[in-house]
Amino acid sequence: MSDADKSLTVDLKGRKPPAYIAVEGAIGVGKTTLAKRLASSFNYQTLLEDAEENPFLERFYQNRHQAALATQLFFLFQRAQKIQDLRQADIFEPVRVADFLIEKDPLFARINLDGDEFQLYEKVYQQLTIDAPKPDLVIYLQASTEVLLDRIEQRGIAAERAIDRDYLERLNEVYSEFFLYYDGAPLLIVNASEIDLANGDRDYQHLVDYMLDIRSGRHYFNPTFFG
Repeated sequence: MSDADKSLTVDLKGRKPPAYIAVEGAIGVGKTTLAKRLASSFNYQTLLEDAEENPFLERFYQNRHQAALATQLFFLFQRAQKIQDLRQADIFEPVRVADFLIEKDPLFARINLDGDEFQLYEKVYQQLTIDAPKPDLVIYLQASTEVLLDRIEQRGIAAERAIDRDYLERLNEVYSEFFLYYDGAPLLIVNASEIDLANGDRDYQHLVDYMLDIRSGRHYFNPTFFG
């Protein structure tokens, strides 16, 4: 079992965790790691993207324009199916942690698809994303492009080595814009550049303690404030 999957005892102090948590952020920021740790701490099920199941992803990283539409549509169908399964499995008490927010899916489409492809994507998206459940908390992990590049290099996934700085910068820009105006659920924005979610129990404990008090609105978590 990896450090990211290990359970950490969390003092809830009589507080109830959000029933449905969505963790978001650009590639390499640590969203899946955090989702797994939260699920372990709260005994929740995970709802994960499973990017390795996308047969077009490696080709996309090698030639984004050529493989963008197929890659995007595969992810869209995959995410929509997972949302549908979530609703059907436990519609009354969904206790889940997801490493994606389906409303952000068009972010990638806008920067990767040409005009005709994006129009086709939008038509499919509108048909598939009806009645997605609303998270009780969205956690948005932010990190600089330098940090993302370093973490992608450290995890050593061969297909990701073709990801370049310009692409990550564009991703960071569209994520920042999206969450600047996001009001679909309580939102926690985390400075993930300075936090070790894979191995840092202290950082993780502070983050969980902070998020358990969130019931509404927009909040910011900077781990450097905790010394």
